[in-house]
Amino acid sequence: MVSIRLRRQQRDPEGRMPVLDHLRELRRRIIAMLVIVSLGAVFGWIFYADILDVLKHPYCQVPKKYRATPNATGQCVLIYHGVLDGFTTRLKVAAIAGAVLTGPLWLYQIWAFITPGLRSNEKKYTRVFVAASTLLFAAGMSLAYVVLAKGLRILIEQGGYGTAAQLTVSEYISFVTLMLVVFGAAFELPLIVVMANFSGVLSYRLLKRTRRVGIFLIFVFAAIATPTTDPFTMCAMAIPMVLLFEASIQIARVHDRRKARRKAEARTEDALDDDVPSEIEAVPHGLDWSDST
Repeated sequence: MVSIRLRRQQRDPEGRMPVLDHLRELRRRIIAMLVIVSLGAVFGWIFYADILDVLKHPYCQVPKKYRATPNATGQCVLIYHGVLDGFTTRLKVAAIAGAVLTGPLWLYQIWAFITPGLRSNEKKYTRVFVAASTLLFAAGMSLAYVVLAKGLRILIEQGGYGTAAQLTVSEYISFVTLMLVVFGAAFELPLIVVMANFSGVLSYRLLKRTRRVGIFLIFVFAAIATPTTDPFTMCAMAIPMVLLFEASIQIARVHDRRKARRKAEARTEDALDDDVPSEIEAVPHGLDWSDST
């Protein structure tokens, strides 16, 4: 009995396990993700002032004549009205910062939960996709932060002369977060296209035939998804998405060519197999006897 209790269960090399074990593993991974994000949120809570300065910088780039300054110093400030608004805003910023800063760590937890059920070549692609997803999301957020100042200025200046914006910190943080998340998620488009191509859902021939429709839909998505209504922000999202979409099409072209070449080589090897008898005509025909003696 002691030996049975101390004996460890051997892990299935193919990653198969009962349903209850899957649920326990999922629970363990979710708890690990929550702990990771919570630790990152503690870091965001401690450095809240520095993070808020970074997020507030695009708004502070708007000319002073369009910004209301409730204090006599004329500094760039955000206001709040409710008693708990300051606390909830700090908590929101800390949670967002924790999720962003620890992104690769909790993404790894998702990958570790999926990996046991994948084959060796699929695991290799999964590592690449996780790394590419992190880089693309970071690139989208960086671009959103760069164009945010220009978009804010265009929006605030629409009020006209004699008006000034006095933004609350909660609404501004929500707006900036939405911009960062939308741009980051939009930059995942080429990765989704490549994954669909590698899995056999989308072929290069279909992508090439629907390229113009795809580009049109990208601009429609950019016009709807961007919180601002100015064409500058829309083009700032749409043009990089079009370039990334074109890059994914070219990756699909290379992948489909290699796949077709491997299939052709496999058919050739099957045709030359020594264990497969050659087909011989029972009655020869079409012979030329004109030169025979």
